[in-house]
Amino acid sequence: MSLIPLSLASFGMDSSLVAWLASIFYLGILVGTTCIQNIVAKVGHRFSLILFLTMLTLTIVAMLAMPTGPVWLVSRFVAGFAVAGVFVVVESWLLMADSAKQRAKRLGLYMTSLYGGSALGQLAIGPLGVNGNGPFYWVIGLLMLAILPPLLVKKGQPEALAHQKISLKEVKKISLPAVIGCLVSGMLLGPIYGLMPSYINGQFASNERTAFLMAIIILGGMLVQPLVSYLSTRISKSLLMALFCLLGTIGIVGIADGTSVAFVTTCYFLLGASCFALYPIAITLACETMALEKIVAATELMLLSYSVGSVFGPVIAEHSSTSAHSLITYLAVVLTTTSIYMLIKSLQNTRSGHTPAIG
Repeated sequence: MSLIPLSLASFGMDSSLVAWLASIFYLGILVGTTCIQNIVAKVGHRFSLILFLTMLTLTIVAMLAMPTGPVWLVSRFVAGFAVAGVFVVVESWLLMADSAKQRAKRLGLYMTSLYGGSALGQLAIGPLGVNGNGPFYWVIGLLMLAILPPLLVKKGQPEALAHQKISLKEVKKISLPAVIGCLVSGMLLGPIYGLMPSYINGQFASNERTAFLMAIIILGGMLVQPLVSYLSTRISKSLLMALFCLLGTIGIVGIADGTSVAFVTTCYFLLGASCFALYPIAITLACETMALEKIVAATELMLLSYSVGSVFGPVIAEHSSTSAHSLITYLAVVLTTTSIYMLIKSLQNTRSGHTPAIG
């Protein structure tokens, strides 16, 4: 995600494509969430994972074969569709557990692995660079390695269930804070992945510093996952999301006003911890009362909410202000308003004696 905006110049493409490449990727995720369930139901989790990883790999090949704006936009759209498939397959696979505690533990391990890999990917930008085809060959190689486990290991996938769609009546019963949490997660992570590399590079004019701080953001998201897993079964999930959004706001203020390198680095870490904590909290909140045969549909719905936020987030952040700090301002507004909303919902649940998050 960071390689693409930083590599545009080496392929002779304009930097104005950055926001659109981010948004169209998430538009692909949005479209993907509407039909992934049917594919999983027909071919199963294992073959679905192989299919979507292969599709994602082919989009990188297409980008290298024809490095033009239109081809990259189409490729990123298809890549978004494929990534939606990977997320729905893996997350529904892991969430098919018998208890809320098992689900939280599995999701915590998954998020830690996901963000750990992402942080290593950011750090690879330094030694591999951002110019030419070389870095993309590494991406293709890693994706081909990712295909091997589901291709070679045939055991461990969930039992075949008649996956059911969620009715409109059941959709209304899904926790609104869960839906809002996934939506806001997309509104935050879409711009962070799509625009933050360019913002940091504009501040420091260094690819190495950009890669380091992006890795710090994702490292914050990785290291906070065990804490999220521990707390999500012990306190209200709405309150937990409110606290993490408040933590993110503090991080944004520090990024805007900080002067020392150590302090600013710490604030980027806090920003990552807060933004990457929202999605696992929200998705476990949405799935905690769902029957196993409806987990895939619930996961799909949450990813739909996430991708809606991800589609519009980068474009809004890019065009909300002409200031060089428009991205930071946008993130601060989203985090602050979400914190207030989640705190209000938590207080309402407490007063009504309704504490669904405590297990």
